Amino acid sequence: MESANITQFREGSVRGFLHRPDEPGSAGLVLTHGAGSNCRAPLIVAVAEAFCSAGLLVLRCDLPFRQNRPFGPPFPKTAAEDRAGLKDAITALRDLGCTKAFLGGHSYGGRQASILASEDPEVTDALLLMSYPLHPPKKPDQLRTDHFPRLQTPSLFLHGTKDPFGSIEEIVSALGLISAPTKLVSIDGAGHDLARGKFDL
Repeated sequence: MESANITQFREGSVRGFLHRPDEPGSAGLVLTHGAGSNCRAPLIVAVAEAFCSAGLLVLRCDLPFRQNRPFGPPFPKTAAEDRAGLKDAITALRDLGCTKAFLGGHSYGGRQASILASEDPEVTDALLLMSYPLHPPKKPDQLRTDHFPRLQTPSLFLHGTKDPFGSIEEIVSALGLISAPTKLVSIDGAGHDLARGKFDL
């Protein structure tokens, strides 16, 4: 059962849950999931609750690909639709009164958020990128960083030291491609799901 301060949110293409803080401020966060998950994932819920406790209005939402089918990864051809969904979610957050709107996501969700920000620098004030999928496991030559040099948005990266989608050293190297301010928080012993402490954030 959802907490009293968490309500379902449905507006246009945006579907998810809204976390309202007891003492709301002017900032909000759109938070979304990875390729194999949805907005009910324990990590996404835990992060939403943590930011809500800090006074942010948080909208955790399902990307369009997940709305269209409950299981399975996204198709590459629908990535632009997922980014459009993220932009709609940010707009919804601003319509709720947020003068500062942040965009965050886990894995695929974070990747699409960062691509969107590189395409439209005004879309968000900052990025929260959890377990950025730098490359497919065991394929370090297939980097997903083409858009990094165009990224002008301050970005916070959370990354586990045992993530097969990119080592800490590889992430540090990739951050050198970004001209905007970046910060990396490494989580010792955590894998791609950041589950070292069962999301004790």
